[in-house]
Amino acid sequence: MRTTIGYTLESIGYVIGAQGVVGFASRTFFGTEWGWLHKVVDFPSAAYLGVVAVGLALVAGGVRTRKAAERVRSR
Repeated sequence: MRTTIGYTLESIGYVIGAQGVVGFASRTFFGTEWGWLHKVVDFPSAAYLGVVAVGLALVAGGVRTRKAAERVRSR
């Protein structure tokens, strides 16, 4: 079960992180809106970097959860 939760957190983290990167790049370099996050909330450009950080934290948490489950299973 922890392995499934780890993969799920990791996958969600990748999607959120990608939306943060796309949102930051589109507003900063092109002056447009890309992705779907801007349809839900109206963030300033710098706040998208926080979204990237949240995505990275979810990825790291998912990997740690998944690896902990693998360690327990290998005992």
